[in-house]
Amino acid sequence: MVFGPGGSGVTAVAAAGAVSRPRARRPEVRSPLAADRHTLLVTVDRCSPVPDILGVFRSPNDAVAVSSHLHLLCLERLTSATTSWALFAELLADTVRRSKITLPFVDTLAGIDQAEVTSLPGVEDALLLRRIRDEAVSGQWQRIVVDLSGMGDPYQLLDAPSTLRHSLDRLWPRHRRLAAAADRPAVAQLTTAVDTIDRDCADVAELLRDADTTAAHLVVGSGYRGARLLPHQLASIDLLGLPLRTIYLDDATAESGRRELVPDEIDIAPGVDIRGVAALDTPLERPARLKKLGVTLLAPSGRAHGSSALSVVGDEADGLDTTYELSWPQTLPDPGRFMLGRSGDDLLVTVDGLRHCLPLPSVLRRCVVDDADWDGQQVRIRFRPDPAVWPRR
Repeated sequence: MVFGPGGSGVTAVAAAGAVSRPRARRPEVRSPLAADRHTLLVTVDRCSPVPDILGVFRSPNDAVAVSSHLHLLCLERLTSATTSWALFAELLADTVRRSKITLPFVDTLAGIDQAEVTSLPGVEDALLLRRIRDEAVSGQWQRIVVDLSGMGDPYQLLDAPSTLRHSLDRLWPRHRRLAAAADRPAVAQLTTAVDTIDRDCADVAELLRDADTTAAHLVVGSGYRGARLLPHQLASIDLLGLPLRTIYLDDATAESGRRELVPDEIDIAPGVDIRGVAALDTPLERPARLKKLGVTLLAPSGRAHGSSALSVVGDEADGLDTTYELSWPQTLPDPGRFMLGRSGDDLLVTVDGLRHCLPLPSVLRRCVVDDADWDGQQVRIRFRPDPAVWPRR
């Protein structure tokens, strides 16, 4: 995944990295059935210049061959969402017709037109990411490069599966879905479909955070703007637990390195490289010029990052006297904009205006939050057992 603030060169880095053959971390296993399907470059910007740069026609939602080892997939969010929703809407309408009992949640969903599907929190972006997940697990590609430019806030997109899953659980909790399916056979097919969406969201979220299969590459501009935005970008990456692999800077900034753009107070996690990108005087209007940027997208490092590296430690006390501490590495450029909340089995964490639902480990679901602090590098949240639900010996 390649992302960053608008205007920082995300598309150029993603396209250049896709055009260049990677130096694999391990020997490639070549399949004779997919010899010409090495790399898939995915763009989610409906106005992306990539088709023009690569010299191919734009074919929304279909992979187009660019060369013997590269294909391009231009995804249109609205088309993907409405097509997927149409199938689900048919199932909803059928459930309403067959059920003799009014189901408020089902009636509400069934009344949503395809053109209105984008009003559901996270659904459009989650369906888009599901399509990328399907390509990733299809076995057709050895490598997928995702260009997230043109998305406004890429972190809202990457957090969409968690947002949609939380919304579904709030609107129709899973225990109520299962009870409805047991009492009303006409609803069983619908609950299965909703559970499938829920599992897909969990699967996509896990894939995005998996440091063994996914690498996140952050592109930032030079000068004051890049220096100002970098801590906020790192804070969002830490919060979502994205497996950051590389920070790309232009050559001028890279030469000054950590002195200017990466101050001493910003702790760059182990396994994260800072690399420069060559500045060209000529337009990037064909693949040969993209190659001159010298971009090589590093393979996943296997190192968990941010909230994906959370840990839970309990003290030596027993039973209701035990104190548990949940912690993870977190950049906080503005500690005053850090907020915590609780919703069922999820911890609602807000950093710089971005809210993320962090599922609590099982041992903490029967606990209440005692206090929390930030030591400059890690968020630490302490829990104590809730006497009302804690198992008694």
